[in-house]
Amino acid sequence: MGTGRTLNKKPITRPKKSEGERRRRQKVQKARLVKLGMSAAVVAKMQPLVVRNLLKRPAKVVASLKK
Repeated sequence: MGTGRTLNKKPITRPKKSEGERRRRQKVQKARLVKLGMSAAVVAKMQPLVVRNLLKRPAKVVASLKK
């Protein structure tokens, strides 16, 4: 039995996401929100899902901060 492409393209062979990489991504995302003008104290208390949703539309974040 061979080990050709049909066995190597399955999701089992993909690398697993690491905890350190996840923390790094979240840190970068929070820094992006702070750069847009949000308070660092407010961003630090946000859940990761909320941070990601805000970064999907950065123009809306900037507009809401100007009000």
